[in-house]
Amino acid sequence: QVQLEESGGGLVQAGGSLTLSCVASRRTGDMYFMGWFRQVTGKEREFLASRSGIGTPYYAADSLKGRFTITRDSAKNTLYLQINNLKPEDTAVYYCATSPVDLRSRVAYWGQGTQVTVSS
Repeated sequence: QVQLEESGGGLVQAGGSLTLSCVASRRTGDMYFMGWFRQVTGKEREFLASRSGIGTPYYAADSLKGRFTITRDSAKNTLYLQINNLKPEDTAVYYCATSPVDLRSRVAYWGQGTQVTVSS
């Protein structure tokens, strides 16, 4: 079992920045993928980005790369997501996830989520 705990969400004005953190209860190993999803109310949960402990980060779309940065500190079992130039459409619950396989295929463990609200 792996527990994931997100933090760093909150209310921020458009144009601002946030860094979300996700701490895993135990080391999952460099081959495990850790990543971020988000869910807008009334919509499906969408994959944003992931990375293994040894690979390069993967983003769901090129359009995310300019504003979203995923980093991982394996020594601290912690994953981060920095979001710059926040927009009202970024308002969502952001979830951390981990899995031994590609997160787009199967998520083994989810965090509880952290709410990000962007005001215009």
